[in-house]
Formats: sequence, structure tokens, C-alpha cells
Amino acid sequence: MRLVRALQSQGFGSRKGCVALVRSGAVEVNGIPCDNPETEVDPSGLVLTLDGVAWVYRERAYVLMHKPLGYECSRHPSHHSSVFDLLPPPLIQRGMQCVGRLDQDTTGLLLFSDDGQFIHRMISPRKGVAKVYRATCADPVSSAMLDALRTGVQLNDEPAPIAALACEALDSHTLRLSLGEGKYHQVRRMIAATGNRVDRLHREAIGNHALPATLPPGQWCWLDENDLKQLEQPWPSAKS
Repeated sequence: MRLVRALQSQGFGSRKGCVALVRSGAVEVNGIPCDNPETEVDPSGLVLTLDGVAWVYRERAYVLMHKPLGYECSRHPSHHSSVFDLLPPPLIQRGMQCVGRLDQDTTGLLLFSDDGQFIHRMISPRKGVAKVYRATCADPVSSAMLDALRTGVQLNDEPAPIAALACEALDSHTLRLSLGEGKYHQVRRMIAATGNRVDRLHREAIGNHALPATLPPGQWCWLDENDLKQLEQPWPSAKS
């Protein structure tokens, strides 16, 4: 692969822009300065450094973000800032998409990728990948409420009751809820259907991959092959 093509595929601009970057001396290939955009490079193990920042070549990009409060999962937000504002320009340029959405009042684990098949697997109800939420409720969590969420609650405009994959109380006002699908405001609507109300909502995990405790709100990290496997494994409390 030619260097200019590698740069372009990683989101560093148009072909013309990437040629200019290389000729300006701003690019290092595996730590060695290179000013020839037609240089042949091996994508395997390739590290491109621009302005002192090293980027490992990735054919497909998989990113996890700790979504903060007050951000919309849209490139064209209506009333708040966009989560895409928290990603670096190369990831925006290569067409990253949110893998499902969290509303502006929900925090926690949010995935991004430019891999369409991966996105489909993560969000398809048929795949049943668990999304694990921690909800803090306005009123105490009762055993009747937990039973209703486990057996199924009726939501407006839904033909049949919807049940959680798993549900457990964490304290008097907090519960952990696992869902295999992601309908509009589903957690809030399900809890409202039990007669309670969500005050705070946080997504803790997808599949068996938890939000890293060391990742601050608004920050992101790459996902590796092991992380991707964990995303499609069941959360421990959701195992049969």
C-alpha cells in the first residue's frame, strides 16, 4: 500500500491533503521521517506519526467512549453538544458512527465504529447483545417492580410486553437492568410503566465488556480483538 493511500484510509484528509502532509515533512513511518507520498508501506504493524501523535494503522476502527451528561449522539445535534465533538478529526473523517444511541441525559458506555457489519451485530434485536444499565429511581425499588421488569411491561405503541434479560436491585433506589434491544428511551419507559421514574441512567456494559473504571467522562479508547469478543458474550448476571 502506498503511504498516501494509508493516510487517506485512516482519516487524515483527501489524497491531495495527504500528499501535502507527507511532502511537508509532517509524517513519520514507524518512527522514520518520510517525505515521499508514493512510498510503499506494509499495513501490518504500521505506525503513522503526525505532529508527534502516533496512530496504529487499523483497517476498521472500534472505539469506546465514556459518554458524559449533556451530549447528543448526533452529528447534527438539536440542543446540546455532539459526542462527535469529543473524537479527534481523523476518526470523524473516516466516517465513524455511533453504535446505537444514548440520550443527552444518559451517561456511560458508547461505541463507535466504521464497520457496518459490527454495528449491525451490536444493535440488531435478533442478536440479543445485552446492554447493561444502572438506573437510579425517584421512588424505592420494590420486589413487585423488579418482577414486572423481568416478566414484561406493556409500553405504548408496542404490540406485546417487553421484558428485561435480567434485573436486580443494587440498593433502595438503584437497579441494574439488562436489555437485548434498544428501543427509544426503553429503560425510562419500562421503569415508568412500573409506576416509578428514572432520575439518573448510566450504561455500565455491553455484552460482557464493562466501561473501564479508569476512563473519565468525555474520554475514549481503542478496542482490541479481546474487547470485541467480550462485547458479544453475555453479562454474568444475564447468563442462564
